[in-house]
Amino acid sequence: MEKSSNQSKITTVSDIRLIEIPKIQDRRGNLSVIEGDTIPFVSRRVYYLYDVPSGSKRGGHAHKGQQQFLIALSGSFDVILKDGKNKQVITLNKPNIGLLIVPGIWREIQNFSSGSVCLVLSSHEFEEEDYIREYKKYKLFKDR
Repeated sequence: MEKSSNQSKITTVSDIRLIEIPKIQDRRGNLSVIEGDTIPFVSRRVYYLYDVPSGSKRGGHAHKGQQQFLIALSGSFDVILKDGKNKQVITLNKPNIGLLIVPGIWREIQNFSSGSVCLVLSSHEFEEEDYIREYKKYKLFKDR
């Protein structure tokens, strides 16, 4: 993961992108599917956030090598993204639009609406060594 770690030192919020997930519509409802090259990595881990109490925040970390793709399956929430110099806030509120977060970007998730569900697809299985959990350490990581 060292190569990814070096690359993540230079990533910025401009490397983050929204990706439209294909949607199949008919009278029975909508179906969206993530397959093939919908996202630029093979998902090795899937988890979701739900029943987040009003006013709570999630995230509050960066990854050295892991990419993540966030989707608001239900409801809405704000994703605050920082690269050490710039900040961007993206509201996710459509189940067919996902947010690709590249390595080396600090993220916080807040303003969860009632009943919201945040689905996360990750490029790696859980590895504690990949996390930077303190913003001060994150700034040092980016400045190296």
